[in-house]
Amino acid sequence: MLRQLIQKRSLATVASPLIVKNHRIQASVILCRAPQILRDATPFEKAYFDYTEKIQRQESLTTPTDFYFKKGSVAERRWKSEEEARQQAMTKDTSLTEAVEEARSVWEKENESLANATTKITVTDRSTKADAENDIKSLDRSLQRTLYLVVRNNKNGLWQFPEGPVDGSELLHEAAERTLKDFCGKNMDTWFVGRQPIAFHKKSSDKQEDYGSKTFFMKARIFAGQVKPSDRVSDFAWLTKEELATKLSPEYYKSVVDSLGDL
Repeated sequence: MLRQLIQKRSLATVASPLIVKNHRIQASVILCRAPQILRDATPFEKAYFDYTEKIQRQESLTTPTDFYFKKGSVAERRWKSEEEARQQAMTKDTSLTEAVEEARSVWEKENESLANATTKITVTDRSTKADAENDIKSLDRSLQRTLYLVVRNNKNGLWQFPEGPVDGSELLHEAAERTLKDFCGKNMDTWFVGRQPIAFHKKSSDKQEDYGSKTFFMKARIFAGQVKPSDRVSDFAWLTKEELATKLSPEYYKSVVDSLGDL
């Protein structure tokens, strides 16, 4: 029984493609890498968060400093400096977060020796080396955004999601998984979200091809690994939603844009 299953799967890669009503049925994979860090808040979100923080501060009780800080300690002096900045920001159209950051910076400059003796909070850069070098093959770029894998097909030279013909003996999601491995190798740990397509693209036949094509897109996510392109692929890239619009053809992009996340 196991031998029959293995023979069936091996024959599926060499059998004739499935053709329905003069259209070749294709399976494609929209493989994405989810955001790795929280995105920056928009100006409206920052204003809303500051507004709610000020309301909560008005309704909250005064902090008992004797309980939280040792009298005369560096922590108490630092907190009093920040608290004074908060009190001033409450009466002005100023963000509490910005007021505290400014007060903290001034206090550290005026008390450099004391600041070095305490634990200093530093904010790391939210961009990476891949961002600076615009390395579109790296997964370590645009950490706040979702990245999508596109490949350049050797046959037609077009940028597209990994796609290939469906064989009559396999299901749509099986064809998508096989196609992804055929085009991009087996070095990626991926998960297919479901067994139903999330987008559809139809292409009519032309003078160069006897059949048109109907491409069904399956959604998948990558957890680890990287693309190892086969000889069917001349190039690959991990792109954001906006960057895809510059690589894919307008008709092709229009078919999948509603299935792409905004982040």
